[in-house]
Amino acid sequence: MSLRTITSRRSITALAAGCAAAMLVVTPASAAPADLGRTIDGNAVNRHLIALQRIADQNGGNRASGQPGYEASVDYVVGKLQRAGFDVSTPEFTYEAYFKDSFSLAVAGQPTEGDALEYSPATPQGGLTAPLSVLPVDDTPGCEATDFDGANVTGTVVLISRGACNFATKQQLASDAGAVGAIIYNNVDGPLNGTLGDAAAGRIPTAGVTKQVGEALSGQAGAEVKLDVQARFETVTTRNVIAQTKTGRTDNVVMAGAHLDGVPEGPGINDNGTGSAGLLETALKLGGSPDVQNAVRFAWWGAEESGLVGSTKYVQGLSFEEQLDIALYLNFDMIGSPNAGYFVYDGDGSTGGPSGPQGSGQIKDDFIATMAEQGIESEPSEFNGRSDYGEFIAVGIPSGGMHTGVEDLKTEEQAAKWGGTAGVAFDPNYHSARDNLSNVDRVALERMTKGIANVVQAYSQSTEAVNGMQTRAERAQLRAAQSTMMAQSFDQGPKVGHGHNLS
Repeated sequence: MSLRTITSRRSITALAAGCAAAMLVVTPASAAPADLGRTIDGNAVNRHLIALQRIADQNGGNRASGQPGYEASVDYVVGKLQRAGFDVSTPEFTYEAYFKDSFSLAVAGQPTEGDALEYSPATPQGGLTAPLSVLPVDDTPGCEATDFDGANVTGTVVLISRGACNFATKQQLASDAGAVGAIIYNNVDGPLNGTLGDAAAGRIPTAGVTKQVGEALSGQAGAEVKLDVQARFETVTTRNVIAQTKTGRTDNVVMAGAHLDGVPEGPGINDNGTGSAGLLETALKLGGSPDVQNAVRFAWWGAEESGLVGSTKYVQGLSFEEQLDIALYLNFDMIGSPNAGYFVYDGDGSTGGPSGPQGSGQIKDDFIATMAEQGIESEPSEFNGRSDYGEFIAVGIPSGGMHTGVEDLKTEEQAAKWGGTAGVAFDPNYHSARDNLSNVDRVALERMTKGIANVVQAYSQSTEAVNGMQTRAERAQLRAAQSTMMAQSFDQGPKVGHGHNLS
């Protein structure tokens, strides 16, 4: 039987019944609901968000990896899963974490709104003071060494427009030209939430500001800049949460994940409490010993906000044979944005971006179909490497998933289709202290969780349409070829978390 697309809930039920009759279940199983999506109650999903908010409130206002709030979040999720009968583990990993302690920027004596780019080097204690220089804007501003010829940036803090290359390149070339600091301003409306990628990339203290601030500063060449960035690196040991059903084939595992950590600035309720809560409620409704053909493995990742660290280390820690055991990966990162859109990862590259490994296009189609059953017209969203699917794609595992939008502005057409407010970001509060319980569209959260549950349940019965149920040898050959192709298609530079931009 081939599941070409998820066309109705009745088709999912029929598929489950047919597969159950045809295959032997080797582990005692409990009957799963005929339609898992219908069992999802938005109030139950919201209860998990309330728990995560209270955990943040009791632990310094955040749930960042390496901090007590994250550890308490892990304990909460693990307790729920163990009581539901899952096999649960919390593998540890270590990484170098970047902590920004303080930031301030003033130009011509006036406090100026902005923030340090992640992995920006620190200034001396008390900050640095230097004149402002302004780099002319062209098609590739600050992306070529020749852009700085004649700009006289030596000993200055240089103002550079975003665009055409990554932030790390801009500040590296500015440093080579003699600048002591950089301010990069957005070329679209909204804040510039950026990263230099990793510690090795940072040369000079670098701030990011809005388009409006940057345009105002462009007329103030020579003004005195006071830039103060206090930041540090620490070795952090933290955990992922991995839970797997006790039933189903373990050589054709359906895997679904969401990052559990947030940023230090706030409680991280939409980013990514929502994805974590929706995934958790799906797991609880499925149960630890469901009547399935394929084992289902759920993951809650740590240190996503530090560069997809938890998921990357997990995949890299698997042997090639263990990677082959994973039939597909589904990712859910922000599924309750307050000005919500409905986006499905573009597995076949129809948006013009890179396509995923073979089978990813079918995953896209299945999510589009299951949301259509709820009357929701979704849109494809490019695989841009900014969430935890990245390493799965890199090793050739078919991938997909959904989200409700991040920092991009909702268009008039999207507002007409989905409701909400045009010209406003899907989540105006992400990566801030305002990402709390009030920062969630609960209608979208319930709809998305129902979609997650339906697709996970369908794949727990058959992945034939995605991977053809190949032999292990066929799967190994296909993934080896796909890994090479993915390495050529995707940026192999530093990894970034969902809310961070490299360029």
